[in-house]
Order: sequence, then structure tokens, then C-alpha cells
Amino acid sequence: MDIKVAKFGGSSVADSIQIIKTRDIILQDEGRNYIIVSAPGKRYEGDNKITDLLYLCKTHMDHNLPWEQLFEVIVDRYVAVAHKLGVDGVLDEHFDIIRQKINEGSSTEYIVSRGEYLNAVMIAAYLGYDFVDSAGLILFDDKGKLLHDATDAALSEELSKHKTAVIPGFYGSEKGSTRIRTFSRGGSDITGALVAKAIEASVYENWTDVSGFLMADPRIVENPKPIDSISYKELRELSYMGASVLHEDAIYPARVANIPINIRNTNVPKDKGTFITAHHDPNSNRIITGIAGSKDFTVIALYKNMMSTGRGFVRRLLSILEDLDVNFEHLPSGIDTMSVVLSNASLGDKLDEVISQIKIQLEPDNIEVFQNIALIATVGQGMTSNIGVSARLFTALAEADVNVRMIDQGSSEMNIIIGVENNQMGDAIRAIYGAFEDEEI
Repeated sequence: MDIKVAKFGGSSVADSIQIIKTRDIILQDEGRNYIIVSAPGKRYEGDNKITDLLYLCKTHMDHNLPWEQLFEVIVDRYVAVAHKLGVDGVLDEHFDIIRQKINEGSSTEYIVSRGEYLNAVMIAAYLGYDFVDSAGLILFDDKGKLLHDATDAALSEELSKHKTAVIPGFYGSEKGSTRIRTFSRGGSDITGALVAKAIEASVYENWTDVSGFLMADPRIVENPKPIDSISYKELRELSYMGASVLHEDAIYPARVANIPINIRNTNVPKDKGTFITAHHDPNSNRIITGIAGSKDFTVIALYKNMMSTGRGFVRRLLSILEDLDVNFEHLPSGIDTMSVVLSNASLGDKLDEVISQIKIQLEPDNIEVFQNIALIATVGQGMTSNIGVSARLFTALAEADVNVRMIDQGSSEMNIIIGVENNQMGDAIRAIYGAFEDEEI
């Protein structure tokens, strides 16, 4: 029997109704033996996530404000869910321990991790599965860096003792210590991938509130087609532009172990979702996998006669950015031209200083600055084996009256990035999508 790991996000375990849905999903497949859960998310618009309430408890404590009443709001929410699930009282002793720890001045990481902890204890009791704490298994060093090999060994050894288990996501502990350590927000995705690798799962299912990836942002393109499968490389390119429903660090453990990730929708479990696999499907006829865009970049275009014959030009340009602590995104170039693309978030208020240093150290013949630029990535490994993709893309943009300010294509030929004015990003994405929507995806 293939063993599967199923991770359920905050929206999937927000209340008793959602948890009943997760039980039905789990019991439909006898291979779903290892379950990772997040803390309860929002139940409705304007509601609070449990993790946010726990952060607020810690803030109150740090400012010598009463936190007990706020904690009771959290307790009441769990108690109500536990009652509806028929596991009354299963959390009572855990509430007492947490109260005591908070009174003793526990760390932020301990307090905010209790949302996942309590949910896992409750759901394990509801399912009749073993509860396996992440502390002591997901291991970090004293600087908070995940120890992959130690974690893999600890998880593999412990989970071999449990036929079925519910494991809290988001946190672990410092190796050789009881100190709780957490991932960044969304870290339950990482826990799921680590468990999948440790038990050599056949698939890592990530259950959320969307049915996988779409070919384009539905806020921009009406009813974009779903993506049935996507390679890790393609996902990486699209995630760079913000098109992701999965924590980026969750990809690594599964990719190393060659375990496919299946993004599924708890509310529409019949949908197959999106499979993320190590390699592009060789039987696929699709050309474009997805299109994603991000706004607010600045492009500095440099012209210098005989640039290509000079030595060290690129090195000196990047040194200027490094000295000013500015990250670059792309470096499209020609014989005597080079453009450096910078995110406004990284650039901040340093544009004048960057230009000043470029003039002093590189002495370009001309500098142009284009601000308020959006970058759009058109991604697909099928692009490498099809002729005329670029022609179709740029013809569509021209017909939509989109002015392309920058073009960059990587050596892999699976990604074409263009720069357009911020206010034309939507028109550009719709034009590109329209040019390829009839292709098999």
C-alpha cells in the first residue's frame, strides 16, 4: 500500500465543519496515515486566526497588559469545536500547562506554536490516530536553522513506531534542548514535506482552499484554466513572480526525495488539483504552463560604446549594488547596452545614489531610468520544443497596444520575462493568455 502524507491548512481545520470534511477525506484513502495540521484559520471574513490571537497574547504579556481574557477566547473556540467533534475534555490539561508556561514568561515561539499543538491533539483524538509532537523531531540549531539530516533521522525513527499519526506543523525544537523553534508563517507546508521525505511517501498531499494552480491570476483573467501538472523548475519560475499557494521551502525536501506534491481543495475534494513533479511530463503537448506578474520594479538602462570589449563592467556594476545593499532581479544585455532590473522594495530611496555611483565608476555614455515597471513571466518547458512561441507572444502584446520596455529570456528557454508599465500588466497578461489558452495545458 502506498503511504501518503496529507497536510491540512488553516482554512481546512478552522472549525468543526471543516474538520469533519478532513476526516472524510482521510478515511476515503487507507494510505493517508500521516496527517499534518495547521492552527485553525479564519472561519469567515473578519474572523481571527488562532495564531494571530496567540501573537496578541504575547504582545499583551510583554506590555504588562491582561492576557488571560484573550487566551480564554482561544480556549472557548477549541472547547466548542471539541464538543461538536465528541472529544470533550481532551484539551483541558494542555490548556492548564500553556497557561502556566505563559505565566512563567515563555518565548514567543512557544506561545504561537500552541495553535498547531492543540489542534493536532484534538484531531488525533477525533480520528483515533496517535498524536506525535513535532518537538524533538523537527530539529533546529541554536540560530534557528533547520537541521535537515538530523530531522530526517529523528522523524524516520519515531514515525516507524506509529501506523497512523497526527503531527502539528509550523514548529519543532532546538536540538538537544526543549526550546521550541518555529518556521516562518506558512511553515506547516514544510513540516508536511519533511514528514513525506522521512517516511518515503508516495505523494505529499497539501490540502487548502484552492484546487491547485491556475494558468493565470483569476483576478486578472476570467476563469483561467487549471494546471494539472507542473515541474519543480516551472513552479520555481512562477513562484518568483508570486504565483504560489505553497510555502517555497516546502518544495525542497520533496524535490530531493523525488516525491510528487499534490495541491488539493478540502472544499472540493473531487478536484484532482495540481501535481508538482520533478520533471516535465514528456507526454504533454502544452506549450505554456503559466503566466504570472509582479509590479513595482525600476529598470536602469546603460549604454557605453565598446562595452562588450571592456573587462569587469558587470562585476563593477554588481559591486555598486552590493555596496549599497540593493538586490538585482535581472541583467538583460546587448553588445553595448545593459539594463539592471531592481525591485522598488529593495531599492528603497537609493536610486539617486545608485545612479551617481554608476556614473562615477562606470562612466556610461548614457543612462535611462524607467520606473513603475511590472515584470511578467511566461513559463513552460514546452516552449523549448515549439517554434514561434516568442512571435505569438509579442504579436499578442502588439495587438493589445502593450508597450514592452524590457525583454529577458533565460538560457533554459522555458521562461520569457517582459517589462511593461505597471498600468498595463493586466492587459499584457490577458493578451498572452489569450494567445495560448487554446493550447492543451
